Amino acid sequence: MTKEIKDLTPKYTVPGIQREAAGRLIGVLRLRLHSLNDLHLTLKHVHWNVVGPHFIAVHEMIDPQVDRVRDMADDVAERIATLGGSAPGTPGTLVAERTWDDYSIGRADAIAHLGALNLVYTGLIEDVRAGIKEAGEIDPATEDLLIEQLRDLEQFQWFVRAHLESAGGTLATADAHSETEAAAKGAELG
Repeated sequence: MTKEIKDLTPKYTVPGIQREAAGRLIGVLRLRLHSLNDLHLTLKHVHWNVVGPHFIAVHEMIDPQVDRVRDMADDVAERIATLGGSAPGTPGTLVAERTWDDYSIGRADAIAHLGALNLVYTGLIEDVRAGIKEAGEIDPATEDLLIEQLRDLEQFQWFVRAHLESAGGTLATADAHSETEAAAKGAELG
């Protein structure tokens, strides 16, 4: 699902990129910025609301992810500014422009949160890959930034999935279609 955002064509941009193309990149990056800011808050929510026997492992696993995601958001915001755009960092803009629903799990067992978080990462990674494809048509520097972030996000999802995977390689939440469903399947493992 794509929401229309106002015309983002900047008055100036970096050498070698047309203003209209820079506007397309700014649109892609705004959604990446929103998703990273949202992920940062979601990860802190999980960090604060995780309970159960795996509490400390998940609690401590989340903080480095939070720190890296905040750095990613800063890099994206600075790229938007470099391209001549404005990086929106307010909660209202995030909510108005995002294309996903709010994280739906409150206080829950660690494995339940990880089940839901796995779906969050899946959606985010799919969107980053789409952004990489679009950026690759316009600007290798922006494409490179997104590729670097994709590697880290995929690694974070691997950390999450390691808690949800059986020794035989089956992912407990593989057929879940909602955070609530994934949390329930994860809780069955806990």
